[in-house]
Amino acid sequence: MTFFKQLSLMTLVVASFTAQANEVGVNQEKPAIAASVSMEVTAVVEAINHETREVSLKRTDGKIISFTAGDEARNLDQVAVGDIVNAEYIESVSIQVMAADNPEAAELALAAGARSEAGEMPGMATIATQISVATVEAINIEANTFKLKTADGVVKEYTARNPENLKHSAVGDIVVTTVTQGLAIAVEKAPAAE
Repeated sequence: MTFFKQLSLMTLVVASFTAQANEVGVNQEKPAIAASVSMEVTAVVEAINHETREVSLKRTDGKIISFTAGDEARNLDQVAVGDIVNAEYIESVSIQVMAADNPEAAELALAAGARSEAGEMPGMATIATQISVATVEAINIEANTFKLKTADGVVKEYTARNPENLKHSAVGDIVVTTVTQGLAIAVEKAPAAE
């Protein structure tokens, strides 16, 4: 299984967990917003020193990036000049307001990771999700503000970007913020010359 597939699988597991956690109290009329971004980068190994672990990569735009690979970069001895490095980064953020019978602020962190086995081409995939639940302590429609209490007991006041959202929220609701970040890197052998 490629590391990109492992990252996708880990993303699905975390997404299903957070979806199950968010099922209770979901009301379509409550405010919600979500955004995500992903980026893929491909580079070619321009130079590598296996003793010092110094690596230089040439991106598709011609820019050279040099770094020293840490000890966690397993199987670096498998890499040669001309090999291809593929990297993919994803980040998603969602904020949902939900009705709750017994509102309680909380924090939850989930993380998973995998890396290549000994003797394989280098590769790794990680994904981490942070879920924060805050309780709505006050809403002031005239001032366009609301107050949230976080898991550490701190109450902060915010200005609503969309005043209509305040009309669809109530004191005692919870605000669930989910931030997920994933990274996968895989090295492939250079294509055989024809």
